[in-house]
Amino acid sequence: MDKMIYVDNLRKEFKKVIKEPGLKGSVKSLFSPKKEIITAVDGVSFDVDRGEILGFIGPNGAGKSTVIKMLTGILTPTSGMCRINGKIPQEDRKNYVREIGVVFGQRTQLWWDLALRETYAVLKEIYEVPDEQYHKRMAFLNEVLELDDFITSPVRTLSLGQRMRADIAASLLHSPKVLFLDEPTIGLDVVVKENIRGAIRQINEQEGTTVILTTHDLSDIELLCERIVMIDKGKKVFDGALSQLKHSYGQMRTFRFELLSPDDIALLDYRGRFKLSDDDCSTEVKKASVCVKFNSSLVSVEDMISYTLQTVHVKDIEIRDVEIEEIIKRLYKREVAV
Repeated sequence: MDKMIYVDNLRKEFKKVIKEPGLKGSVKSLFSPKKEIITAVDGVSFDVDRGEILGFIGPNGAGKSTVIKMLTGILTPTSGMCRINGKIPQEDRKNYVREIGVVFGQRTQLWWDLALRETYAVLKEIYEVPDEQYHKRMAFLNEVLELDDFITSPVRTLSLGQRMRADIAASLLHSPKVLFLDEPTIGLDVVVKENIRGAIRQINEQEGTTVILTTHDLSDIELLCERIVMIDKGKKVFDGALSQLKHSYGQMRTFRFELLSPDDIALLDYRGRFKLSDDDCSTEVKKASVCVKFNSSLVSVEDMISYTLQTVHVKDIEIRDVEIEEIIKRLYKREVAV
């Protein structure tokens, strides 16, 4: 398949001034600073097919934002290269930005005191969008993102959900080929999140827009992405299909049941019985409802059920496959080999 994004051995280093303690240290660092090299991104490589939605994830400080800033041309790599739709972001910045849209969940690109409609009119001129194309585009964005209810309101009066929809529309006004979304659902309620996800899906399906999505909300990943790239401490630790991640590293299982007598919970000791660590077995109890998460590579589902039934009286037993959140958590903590 045609590759829209190609990233090869991308590396980014920053120089950090090391200040020694005290007044003497301050003077020394001023005239003869001691510097340390910090590697934020260390040899990351991946590619993205045209029209694909890629989940780009990692813990805080992993280097995600630094990679995105290099892909969008904000930062220049120390070494390695990235090419988006045949262009090097840092070499032809003016023409390149016409082909991408960027949304940062915590930062708006909209003018605070302008009405939203006027903001889009300004962006139309900046991107030199022809009148006919602009009207067609706005009609499409109104339909997908439901902007009509607040398009005449000043940006400062918009709710967080409205502002996020407005920001996504602004990033799509010039019909970019690639859309970078950084935490597009952060801080939103469940209904608004689903509306945003639906809009992203529709734009991707109807226009073939390539999307790179960074998020801490794993529901975004499960509902929008078939493939993820995960980085940690500046290095890539996983690149593959979400289904592959679950199949290969999905040792955790969830075991739910109802106790006939809530007091019986005191009789159950899974960690002691199977010699499991806190990370390999956890139990949550709400009245008579019990939820046990356990590592099925260390103890079988059959043994867990057998021990439970021999120890207490239960009803409504349910075993669930691994949840993506559990896998990601263990990968972040490097408990899973990749």
